[in-house]
Amino acid sequence: MTEAQMREDICRVGRSLFERGYVHATAGNISVRLDDGFLITPTDACLGFLRPDKIAKVGLDGQQISGDRASKTLVLHRRIYEATRETDPETHCIIHTHSTHLVALSLTAVGPELLSAITPYFVMKVGHVPLVGYHRPGCSEAADEVAALIHQYAAQGTPIRAVMMPRLGPNVWNCSPEAAMATLEELEETARLMLLVPNAPPLSESEIDEMRAAFGARW
Repeated sequence: MTEAQMREDICRVGRSLFERGYVHATAGNISVRLDDGFLITPTDACLGFLRPDKIAKVGLDGQQISGDRASKTLVLHRRIYEATRETDPETHCIIHTHSTHLVALSLTAVGPELLSAITPYFVMKVGHVPLVGYHRPGCSEAADEVAALIHQYAAQGTPIRAVMMPRLGPNVWNCSPEAAMATLEELEETARLMLLVPNAPPLSESEIDEMRAAFGARW
């Protein structure tokens, strides 16, 4: 897929997330990894009104090449791409939102993970979601912690495709903007269910084993 097509995809996914309430105002950002750098939504941009030509392009060294000023979360995105290049090389898109149910759940979560395995599709489509320590938006320490978690879970044989930033929102990643959006949707829906039924029992280990065997679930 060409860079121009990726720019269009970012705008289309951003608009879809905004129109369905997964993001609001200027919250959230989307990035895509290219062979020669990264595309990322501009700082303080509304994802519902992105323009392809305004998407920031950043080199592999982190220096801006074109477009409006890159999101302040660029450091975190770059660290995720760097870590997943070894653990999950198909990762080409990261989405961060301030999704309501996920943020609400994080306000009282104690970790180490945000959610238990309460539905089959959460196990299959999302997997483990570690809860990161609270950091202010754009803090480089958050990037270090997320990279460490990516390597930790990969070493355990359960590579992750999402982390939760308390009081801020999730970061999810996958092979394309559409796939990352689907991961986010499943994650937000699981958080909504958990808030509706706080004492929902998780799936049993044997039930999770069935999904590992049948679908290659990363749990």
